[in-house]
Amino acid sequence: MNNNGIKVLGVGHFVPELIATNDDFAKIVETNDEWITQRTGIKTRHITNGEPTYYLGAMAAEKAIENAGIGKDEIDLIIAATVTPDFFTPSTACLIERELGINGKPAFDINAACTGFAYAVDMAKNYLYGNPEINNVLVVATEELSKFVDYTDRASCILFGDGAGAFVITRAETPYASFLGSDAESADKVVSRALKSENVFRKNTEDYNMNMPETKKHYFVQDGREVYKFATKTLPFAVKNACDKAGISPEDLNAIVPHQANVRIIETAAKNLGLSMDKFVVYIDRYGNTSSASIPVAFVDAVNDGRIKRGDKVCIVGFGGGLTYGAVVFEY
Repeated sequence: MNNNGIKVLGVGHFVPELIATNDDFAKIVETNDEWITQRTGIKTRHITNGEPTYYLGAMAAEKAIENAGIGKDEIDLIIAATVTPDFFTPSTACLIERELGINGKPAFDINAACTGFAYAVDMAKNYLYGNPEINNVLVVATEELSKFVDYTDRASCILFGDGAGAFVITRAETPYASFLGSDAESADKVVSRALKSENVFRKNTEDYNMNMPETKKHYFVQDGREVYKFATKTLPFAVKNACDKAGISPEDLNAIVPHQANVRIIETAAKNLGLSMDKFVVYIDRYGNTSSASIPVAFVDAVNDGRIKRGDKVCIVGFGGGLTYGAVVFEY
């Protein structure tokens, strides 16, 4: 067991005030509340009313730093996980740093899709033990999935919301283990296209699509059936492997906070792990799928509701585009 662990000093989340209900979606696509609820577990999702991705992240970060009881000047590193940045440059992390009034600290983004927060927490832990000058890391996951949702596609548009969550993390002599991975051969299963290779000097007309699906503009597309199979297999796989590395069994965990993609995925994964759903933190009914932000947003609600308490053994586990997966086991 690795006792080079982490202490989550503070947590915070932020979601836009604007709410889209299932009935709201029934007005724009052929669907209804019963169909959405039964198949996804989602009732509402928060949608930005013009607020940028970095703003959501900064608001969540403010709350996490306040909850940690430290000064903003005590943050030594900022890692932002996002698939929906407002700019190619500057990074979302740098914009969050600016909004917080912090300056001179290293700040960068990572993109591991819905697994991004688990990746970022593990990266923060490695920085804490690899650089003695870093004592407090701000990890932020912030997403505005409404940017790339095709609101004419009734199968996918109902799933997604916007939001942000943040942790302030430091060192602690507590158990810790992580298990991260990817299935890059399935990279074409979850796709949102960025800029194509177009320039004034280009002469050939061949489309180097690299066996990736065509998309409408930058809109998100996924192979729902394959993603479901991947998620229900890799969620328990990642949890089991992280627990094995921590020297515990999944039954020893007080709570599992999974990526909030679809309640059916979580129920199937729980069954595959042989665990009760009582062990799983699920708030998808409130927020929908907020990609990398879904784990910290759910985590904060669980803390606020008393479902996660200090000293609890917790596993956060993500799965998503890439295809990526990852689980982190730590003591809260």
